[in-house]
Amino acid sequence: MPSKSIPQPTDAELEILCVLWTRGPSTVRGVFDAISMNKKTGYTTVLKFMQIMAGKGLVKRDERNRTHIYRASLAEEQTHRGLLHDLLNRAFGGSREKLLLSALDATKTTPAELDAVRKMLARQVKQTKRD
Repeated sequence: MPSKSIPQPTDAELEILCVLWTRGPSTVRGVFDAISMNKKTGYTTVLKFMQIMAGKGLVKRDERNRTHIYRASLAEEQTHRGLLHDLLNRAFGGSREKLLLSALDATKTTPAELDAVRKMLARQVKQTKRD
């Protein structure tokens, strides 16, 4: 994470970030078009959110051209880690075990997902033994 703390995005801000992560740097029109495919929203609403997000540091705005281009300030994985850390502390009292067990129990887990969890746990075990 950068030294300057970037706040956690709201649900609406996260929706905009998801568009930027998927599409890459985009204009407000591009983000609006992507969001409005699934949800009724106004162009000026998306514009206002993106301006607020720029002020918070969630997105960066390239103002060199008449049409501004926005990009996410942090990679998707960095944002996910921040959101997960916040959830871990607020909802699970910092317990990774409770978080993981709740996540696995919340919905049906596929064999492929369980295999991925096993592999990740094996890597964590190896790493812990080396440290």
